[in-house]
Amino acid sequence: MRMLQSSGHGHIGGAFSAIDIVSALYFYKMRVDPKDPQMENRDRFILSAGHKCMAQYGVLAEKGYFDKSILDTYGKLHSKIPGHPDMHKLPGIEANTGALGHGMAIAAGMAMALKLNKLNSKVYVMLGDGELAEGSNWEAVAAASKFGLDKLVVFIDNNELQISGKVVDVMDMRPIDKKFRAFGWEVLNINGNNIFDIVSALDYSDRTNGKPLMILCKTTKSKGLPMGENDPEFHFWKPSKEDLEKAGRMLSKRIESLQAGLEEVV
Repeated sequence: MRMLQSSGHGHIGGAFSAIDIVSALYFYKMRVDPKDPQMENRDRFILSAGHKCMAQYGVLAEKGYFDKSILDTYGKLHSKIPGHPDMHKLPGIEANTGALGHGMAIAAGMAMALKLNKLNSKVYVMLGDGELAEGSNWEAVAAASKFGLDKLVVFIDNNELQISGKVVDVMDMRPIDKKFRAFGWEVLNINGNNIFDIVSALDYSDRTNGKPLMILCKTTKSKGLPMGENDPEFHFWKPSKEDLEKAGRMLSKRIESLQAGLEEVV
């Protein structure tokens, strides 16, 4: 929301559907060091659906990769956090993405190189379900299986919506899980907005068995923002000042409620 206030627009729908997964990766599972972003044995994360970058920027800032004041430059000329990730501008970004369909191949190539170099690092990649219509994904899927890239973990943000409407109306790629299994992948189906499901899947991914793993995540577009949930108009949102104020109030109440529940658990 801070970035939206800066720019007046952004791909909020996908950022909100993906944020639980990205948060769990950086704060629960991935071996990374914000003070040494190029650490050789680090785990890698590729956000193939690069337009969801506000989710990654927010998490990188919370993790300490850069000062949070940079978030206020989103959407500005020469910003270090442009509308799609740029590895030359920001620490923690592993590849320039946003031209959909490229991230899977980049991640498979990284996993192959790490395997050849006998490094135990893992490569995580996130795709959108609408992105699966890009044919280059399936070449990478076939190659990852062929070469037994069991350090490769793919998350598919299956929120069922894209910029022009329902994914199934644009290009129906179902059944996604069966397609990956047919290519020789291991597959999990989870609720991608449930942190317990995500954490369990990440723990499961550590038990490698010679196959790459695809985690099909059922998510909700704009999850956590009631005014935008399951609305394709929020794929790219240009909020008014009133919209931002209303959304801010909604999110503040939600955060307070979650914090109260956490305190009860603790």
